[in-house]
Amino acid sequence: MKLSYWEYKTWLSQVDFTIVGAGITGLNCALQLRQRFPNAKIVVLEKGVLPQGASTKNAGFACFGSISEIVSDLRTHSEEEVFNLVKKRWDGIQLLRSTLGDSAIDFQPLGGYELFLKNAPELYESSIEMMGHVNSLLKPIFGEIPFFVQSNKYGFEKIHEKYIAHRFEGQLDPGKMMMALAKKAVDQEITILQGVALNDFTQKSSLVLLKTEHFEFSTGKLFIATNGFTGQFLPDEVQPARAQVILTKPLKYLDIKGTFHFDQGYYYFRNIDNRILFGGGRNLDFLAEQTTEFGETELIQKQLEKLLKEIILPNEKLEIDRRWSGIMGVGNRKSPIVRPLSSDVFCGVRLGGMGIAIGSLVGKELAELA
Repeated sequence: MKLSYWEYKTWLSQVDFTIVGAGITGLNCALQLRQRFPNAKIVVLEKGVLPQGASTKNAGFACFGSISEIVSDLRTHSEEEVFNLVKKRWDGIQLLRSTLGDSAIDFQPLGGYELFLKNAPELYESSIEMMGHVNSLLKPIFGEIPFFVQSNKYGFEKIHEKYIAHRFEGQLDPGKMMMALAKKAVDQEITILQGVALNDFTQKSSLVLLKTEHFEFSTGKLFIATNGFTGQFLPDEVQPARAQVILTKPLKYLDIKGTFHFDQGYYYFRNIDNRILFGGGRNLDFLAEQTTEFGETELIQKQLEKLLKEIILPNEKLEIDRRWSGIMGVGNRKSPIVRPLSSDVFCGVRLGGMGIAIGSLVGKELAELA
């Protein structure tokens, strides 16, 4: 595409900061840069018509880690590392809520619940055994103990008669969240260019030359916030992880409220608009789901429908209204990567399926590298 003089002058000349990725991390980075540099020219590039990765495709869980996940993490991470991971998630949610307000994101503190399958009692037993220790470890973050035992009040089938609940978890609307973030960015004279993918960049003295699908331009500093799509820049440290989701048609009577996980967090569901949103199953075929291609597979879709009918809503006549997928960024460590790649290029990626919880904080930390 050959730009007119007016196009180049208005949108792409004398750019101080460019952020790649208009998701939760990228837009929070842009907003934090605006606070620090009120007169800077800030441009955000987004390859999709809407945010392309997981920011508008996730389940909208404001969660901090289920009990079995925390117990598992303690086997591979130090207590200090696990404490800091959970604290980042808590601080990230508080930053998101204070940035946009609970009403704008439809935040509802309905609690989080981990269900345990009857055919795997050892997971429940190990979680109960460690719950006191985990509560003591995490109490300083939340102000009181987060985990407690709850009876199976919603009548789920094929699960242990008790859940382990997290009193501080909640849910929100990712669409409203991203709309509010984008509006706030535009209101603060941050330019968002949709449908523009970054193909390559080159550091040239004090500038970074960007090559997109459509045009080239220079920026003072570049911030990469592409999470699951970061493989071209950090192939050894960030891998894509596709998550598939189904959504039921509205149900006449639905009393289920909250966010729920089972099978070590590989399956998750919530209520939304008298429907059930149910996702997961990546553990059925990790290799196939390590992709940046959106789409659904018969293997996972059939399993989601089966578990929905057998465990979550065993006595309901169900119809599936919508199916979709999102792309997360994962790696061999749970902590995000926030660091310089060169003197004027920085990245904030590998959110590990916790983008809602830590995306705002990673965006803030990314901006602080400037």
